[in-house]
Amino acid sequence: MSTRSARTLIIAGLSVLALAACTSNTPEAEENNGNNAAPQGAAAGKNDEPGQKVRIGFSAPAADHGWMGAITKATQAEAKKYSDVELIVAEGTNDVNLQISQVETFINQKVDAIVLLPFDGAALTPVAVKAMEAGITVVNVDREFDSPFAARTTILGDNYGMGRSAGTYVCQQLKDKPNSVVAEIAGIDSLPLTQDRSRGFKEALADCGLKVGNRVAAEFTVESGERAAANLLQAAPKIDAIWNHDDDQGVGVMAAIKNSGRKEFFVVGGAGSANVMRDIKSGNSLLKATVIYPSTQGADGVRLARLLVQKKALTDLVEVEVPRTIQLYAPVVTKDNVDQYLPTAFES
Repeated sequence: MSTRSARTLIIAGLSVLALAACTSNTPEAEENNGNNAAPQGAAAGKNDEPGQKVRIGFSAPAADHGWMGAITKATQAEAKKYSDVELIVAEGTNDVNLQISQVETFINQKVDAIVLLPFDGAALTPVAVKAMEAGITVVNVDREFDSPFAARTTILGDNYGMGRSAGTYVCQQLKDKPNSVVAEIAGIDSLPLTQDRSRGFKEALADCGLKVGNRVAAEFTVESGERAAANLLQAAPKIDAIWNHDDDQGVGVMAAIKNSGRKEFFVVGGAGSANVMRDIKSGNSLLKATVIYPSTQGADGVRLARLLVQKKALTDLVEVEVPRTIQLYAPVVTKDNVDQYLPTAFES
């Protein structure tokens, strides 16, 4: 989930809906199935029309987390929208060797494309390179490979941007309280994604003269969230705002807050679960906002794989090729805009 900003093309807010408005090839270009054929733009709005049959293999980690489950569900739903797409879904696994085997199977099946959310990007890099060398289009989702030769296109969330967005929102809410106490409940500290989120949060707070006064780390689970939040609340007698990195672990965080009876602060979530958004919409919760980490990345991956195999491009770019890297935006969801994001939110 880490971001390589030096080479990243950021397309803010690119989502499944944005990819719907793409351009198609001319008929002559569709007849040329060579791997080196360049896409040629045609009339806008024709990318959704049936074209060359595309067989796509999909592999992701086990759906033991609300966000991960939503990734797989959205990917399958998106593929069903296209009569020219056949999606072959491997069983979700956190076993690196098994996931490597799944990709090997896709290679042997001679699929046209593989949409791959690796459990471990580094570990899956060699087999992804092997797939690319076999002429299979690989779309890397969320957790990056170690080699630029492992995927044609990479689609990412923005972990650093999540922290920036959360910190900017906290600054806006506490602008009249220069001595505010801000707390942070992170995810797994050893992960680059957690480090990126914390760095973005810290730097955004610094812009308005605030800092993280109390910080604990959980493990993206309900149980760890409750435990970490309880420790935080015991250690900090006064808090003005809390940013919790993950809405799944946030179920436990909110349980600990409820048990404490404390209400002097507001809470900002992370990832964008539907249950958090419903709490935000109600106006009766300490949860006032959450920051999106899109669970549409796999679905976007299916659309991108289809475009790439069919030699198509994106309408809203002058460039005739699908971008090398696409990074999705990390917007803040509040009561004012929650209805815009609820339809694509995941259940914690």
